[in-house]
Amino acid sequence: MIFLRSMISHPRRVGAVWPTSRWAVRDLLGMGDLPQARTVVEFGVGTGVYTGEILERLHPDATFLAFEIEPDLASAVAERLGDDPRLRVINDSAENVEQYLDGAKADYIVSSIPFTSLPAGPRQSILGAAREALKPEGRMLVLQYSTAVLPYLQRLFSPIERRLSPLNIPPAFLFACSVPEGPIQEEEAQESTGSSGLPYALGALALGTLLLLRRRRRRKKRSRPF
Repeated sequence: MIFLRSMISHPRRVGAVWPTSRWAVRDLLGMGDLPQARTVVEFGVGTGVYTGEILERLHPDATFLAFEIEPDLASAVAERLGDDPRLRVINDSAENVEQYLDGAKADYIVSSIPFTSLPAGPRQSILGAAREALKPEGRMLVLQYSTAVLPYLQRLFSPIERRLSPLNIPPAFLFACSVPEGPIQEEEAQESTGSSGLPYALGALALGTLLLLRRRRRRKKRSRPF
């Protein structure tokens, strides 16, 4: 319910109506070698579906910074998982990641931020911050619900490995982005900063609400006495 309220209040930030399935989370994390990592960052904690799975894979001596801009979601995850000394849940924009790394660089950044729903400025800033925060051999693992994010990723990362997680609702597109040897391309193609991403978010909200109502009806039917 916290996740749904956040989606209704800020559909551009949340970009989904319920947490990603465990199948998709495991498919995405399987594109990296998290047990060998010493510094991992998560962009867009949500309800902590990724966070819990990352902690299960993470080295005992690793450091894990998890960013969530929605205060209610950040508080809920911190209360549930905050006892783990490796984890620090940060209620701040992922744009400020380097302020919390204390000069270190990340082996992996795991992100489910809905980049195509964000205005151009914040999207470019977050992706640029991710590129700067990664080690030369680091990778950014990204889950999205369309391939529209690919041109933005290609401006900063190369090569990019792509996969599909078909069991998620809706199917999820997965990207493992490596750090290129050359300089960062600062220029971004001209694009509208209007509400182009909003119809998708609202469509996802409508679909999710219908599926949720359908699931509740099925539960009610099962609970009725014969």
